Amino acid sequence: MQTVLLTGFEPFDQDSVNPSWEAVRQLEGVSLAPGVQIVARQLPCAFANAGECLTQLIDELRPAMVIATGLGPGRSDISIERVAININDARIPDNLGEQPIDTAVVTGGPAAYFTTLPIKAMVQSVREMGIAASVSQTAGTFVCNQVFYLLQHALAGSGVRSGFIHVPFLPEQVAGSQRPSMALGTMVAGLQAAVLAAWQTPVDAKEVGGQVS
Repeated sequence: MQTVLLTGFEPFDQDSVNPSWEAVRQLEGVSLAPGVQIVARQLPCAFANAGECLTQLIDELRPAMVIATGLGPGRSDISIERVAININDARIPDNLGEQPIDTAVVTGGPAAYFTTLPIKAMVQSVREMGIAASVSQTAGTFVCNQVFYLLQHALAGSGVRSGFIHVPFLPEQVAGSQRPSMALGTMVAGLQAAVLAAWQTPVDAKEVGGQVS
């Protein structure tokens, strides 16, 4: 049995839920193809141990593909990340009260890593379901970016494809405000389509996914 590891984060910043985990956990055990199954796991939202937890999961599960997910406050769609950068610059403290500013994710590491997922084919597949999706050019500088960078660093040269997806708030998290959100069922369907496309697509689609600014 081949494993595709999906991760989501625990709640942070006084929220009681994190939509990334609420969505990912519903994909536990889903079959992508004969002999290929999704395994869902939760990561801590803390600079000190999120990467260690991820590494332990990779060592334990030996996945054939890894996709981490996280909440992107202010995002309105399934945002499939292109690049992770070697910087921690936390706007708020993490769940252990740490707030690193202008520190390296990996001292002496490359300035950035690109995803090894077929991100444009993934966006295309999600949109074909009528669900909003886009290529994102920044994963931020909080724990999401740290995990994305450490994931690419750990798997560099291994042949195991990996990357990161941001998801919006759930509607109940932003009730009474104008902040964008996405229903959980829609989010789950979009993530499943993205993961399936990632598994099935050996060469990425050639289409516009960039931004002017």
